[in-house]
Amino acid sequence: MTGPDLPTEVGAFLRAVLPATGAAHLCVGYSGGLDSTVLLHLLAAQRQDLGFTLSALHVHHGLMPEADAWAVQCAKVCAAWAVPLTVERMTVQTADKGVEAAARDARRAAFSRQKVDAIVLAHHQGDQAETLLFRLLRGAGTRGLAAMRPVVSVAGSPALWRPLLTTPRGALMRYAEAHSLSWIEDPSNADPRYSRNFLRNAVVPLLATRFPAVTAILARTATQMGEDADLLDALAAHDMQGAMDAEGRLSTACLAALSPPRARNVLRHWLAQAGLHVGRARVDDLLRQALAAPDAHPLIQINGYTLTRHAGILALSLYHAEG
Repeated sequence: MTGPDLPTEVGAFLRAVLPATGAAHLCVGYSGGLDSTVLLHLLAAQRQDLGFTLSALHVHHGLMPEADAWAVQCAKVCAAWAVPLTVERMTVQTADKGVEAAARDARRAAFSRQKVDAIVLAHHQGDQAETLLFRLLRGAGTRGLAAMRPVVSVAGSPALWRPLLTTPRGALMRYAEAHSLSWIEDPSNADPRYSRNFLRNAVVPLLATRFPAVTAILARTATQMGEDADLLDALAAHDMQGAMDAEGRLSTACLAALSPPRARNVLRHWLAQAGLHVGRARVDDLLRQALAAPDAHPLIQINGYTLTRHAGILALSLYHAEG
């Protein structure tokens, strides 16, 4: 059975996103599992030809008894392939969220601290399909259903690159076996208490008995949703022309002149520019308050920011607690 030519596909991805000089520092998010081991091997083989610097980051969550041994295994692989490795030990805070979300937030925080040009992640086609299903079941809209993007720019942090996002996991397994790679098997990946594991191990295989190409179809749908989300952003930028001042404040008259769907789209886009991503219900509430009676002066806390309205102008500022 033939499959994708992973070195060629990853090389094409890198050539498309690397600067013309190729002079960039890339860091692989390296768990030690199959997917990130294949990605690290692919990049290590191409760094000389493409001229980039390569390192790896292993986030030690400390959630499993084997975590220390996994860090040692990652260090051995990186040493064998002459890839500098950083191990970040994290304390995962789960007080107000599930373990999955808390671990993901810890990884993102670790990624943001790296002094590199891009963090390269090993998410593949199956991960994309699961993400779309997970977000669909949480009631996400177009932007949420766009799932993961292959290239994401993050203000003040390294970019996120996902060169394997259209690659079936079976192709990664075949590559690993062909190159005699060894990797870590995390037993928590089989725990059905975690929603993504339930989707991966129970829901998607069941769907595949009736729809064999379900993973590819869902991943393709995510790509289409991404294109639609880009169009929504372009529409929002068009609707905001002349509605923002030099300080990035937004005129409520702009919102009032639009249909409700376009007004929601503008408000969501404006918030996203500040790094605030809120759901439909929250956007509806904010829009209602933004267009409240002229003598009202709402003051709203949103994820560390304060949203105020004065004289027909919406402004965002970082929240500072008194005392």
